[in-house]
Amino acid sequence: MHSPLTEALGVHFAPVALILTDQRPDHGTHFKPGRMGCVAAMLLTAAKGRTVYFDRSTFGCPGGGAGLGFGDCYQRMKFPIDQLLSTGGTAQLGSGQRYDMGDGERFHRTPEITRHWLTEFPFREIPAAYVVARPLAETGADEPIALVHWHVNPDQLSALVTLAGFERGTVETAIAPWGAACQAIAYAYAEAERPRPRGVIGLFDISRRHQVDREILSFTVPYALHREMEAAVPETFLRTVVWQQLRARQ
Repeated sequence: MHSPLTEALGVHFAPVALILTDQRPDHGTHFKPGRMGCVAAMLLTAAKGRTVYFDRSTFGCPGGGAGLGFGDCYQRMKFPIDQLLSTGGTAQLGSGQRYDMGDGERFHRTPEITRHWLTEFPFREIPAAYVVARPLAETGADEPIALVHWHVNPDQLSALVTLAGFERGTVETAIAPWGAACQAIAYAYAEAERPRPRGVIGLFDISRRHQVDREILSFTVPYALHREMEAAVPETFLRTVVWQQLRARQ
């Protein structure tokens, strides 16, 4: 699928289409069932040109399963996320295996605070067997694209946040919720249900920042908002000298 927005931004990484489907891809990279792995790293693999996919037995980790929309995987797998994100300790997993978390990740002061975060997290059960991620340019107009996920630098992020309000004039064109590196996906699913969806800025997960360049954040939008932004490109600031000056320094 041709993307004028991709060309105008001059991004290094391809925007990734997230497709919800019951059809398993003919090819692509995926986790083995029961194996741990990082969904955010897989999305970066897709941004570099490959197809990746996930299902309810191959989502890498409980946080990845929650981020992809496979429900509350923390609770289902009896995973002690409240301890891991806060003070750590030792716990017994649903599998019976003991899990030593050391002093925890210290993202929250106490397990109780993490449990409060869980009450606000937008868990979803997507109505599809697979989440497929591949470069937007390799998708067709008839595919069931749910979201578009970008890896961008600060100038490009500024452009996307601005462009999200071009047709609307709203103040809050994007949100920056806290979660695991891949969980901007779950927040974007929730945005897609709003009458006026916003973009979701992400990749704030300190434990996964090492996987991307220090200048990179993510920006995830419901596909309807993406189409609106794409259609607006010829009339926006992206045609101005000011933007061309910013693009030249990338």
